[in-house]
Amino acid sequence: MKSEKKILYLTYDGLSDPLGQSQILTYLTGLNQMGHKITIVSSEKKGNEKLIESIQKDLMEKGIEWLNIPYTKSPLVLSTIYDVYKMQVACKKLCRTNNFDIVHCRSYITSLIGLLLKRKFGLKFIFDMRGFYADERIDGGMWNQSSILYKFIYRYFKNREARFLERADYSICLTEDARREIHSWKSIPGQPLPIQVIPCCADTKLFDYNLINIEQKAQVAKELNIASDDLVISYVGAVGTWYMLEEMLDFFVRLRIKYPEAKFLFITHEDQRSIFKKAGRRKIPAENIIIRKVNHKDVPLLLSLAQLSLFFIKPVYSKKASSPAKQGEIMSMGIPIICNSNIGDIDQIIRDSQAGSIVRKFTDDDYDFVISQIPELILKPKENIRKSAIEIFSLEKGTSKYNEVYKNL
Repeated sequence: MKSEKKILYLTYDGLSDPLGQSQILTYLTGLNQMGHKITIVSSEKKGNEKLIESIQKDLMEKGIEWLNIPYTKSPLVLSTIYDVYKMQVACKKLCRTNNFDIVHCRSYITSLIGLLLKRKFGLKFIFDMRGFYADERIDGGMWNQSSILYKFIYRYFKNREARFLERADYSICLTEDARREIHSWKSIPGQPLPIQVIPCCADTKLFDYNLINIEQKAQVAKELNIASDDLVISYVGAVGTWYMLEEMLDFFVRLRIKYPEAKFLFITHEDQRSIFKKAGRRKIPAENIIIRKVNHKDVPLLLSLAQLSLFFIKPVYSKKASSPAKQGEIMSMGIPIICNSNIGDIDQIIRDSQAGSIVRKFTDDDYDFVISQIPELILKPKENIRKSAIEIFSLEKGTSKYNEVYKNL
């Protein structure tokens, strides 16, 4: 059995999207360095032409082939069907001229194509599910089940999900909680199915508190009006759909009772007006809310200003399969996390690594209990938290697990 494989990697997420740069290119570059021959087919959005050109040049230098299928934005549903058709035609053409060993499909849309390529060309099929896609669309309110169309689409993808899992030579999910859930589905033959758990990994070489320039940190703190003795709690990433901004602001209200000068630092590309408006309704002074939009490479510097980091995620069924990239990044910076329970493996990781505190219920009593633990939390050794992040979330760890799957097929 040869250890290096020819991989056809399909993703409907663009390589020029932030997710593509942090979660797709990093893995594939590592797998390419391990000797696997990678060909990528992705769907890229308009407006990213300069970045696409830069990525194309970089991939060519690394010997990675890339085919860009332009993304179609509208009309809804029909545009996705059209994109799947275009990608399918392109993949068939590639398979006729390349002796691929494996088709590796990121999420459900591309797995529609991957299953066809497995049947037609005899490729090994990896279903890299990422999350419970159909259930996420329901839980997030994107597929309203009062609509006959979206009710049909939901049922279609739930049926496809079972078929992908049944026919996959290997499946990938983000959490142990999701693997346990899938293994409990007795309607799918062949249980326990071969599933590898690979969480959303972090660039632990970028997110490293040891690399923070002290002078730069002091300068940024001065610009943001953060005093050396201020308690700073941070939030990183998008605010919306899954992330519970209202409840996080409620927590901050309780925090200010004990720490009135505390600052809430949002590192996000979201609209500032919405955050300030919701904070204002709670009588939180504007000077206690700091919102900054920065490039990904500059996030560690801003994070270093915080003693704690906070995120609450809607505890819905589909989040059993959720692994937020921010968890690995924050822990890699040695920062304790305050988060809620019943989201994938988050709370189990926090408990095992002693890297923070868990809110059980979104009540003042629960908030106050966690707030009472803050003096202990901020004294936790940074290096211990970072070591746990490297063990669980490092790119090297994730790439190694993908390599194991490739070699076993």
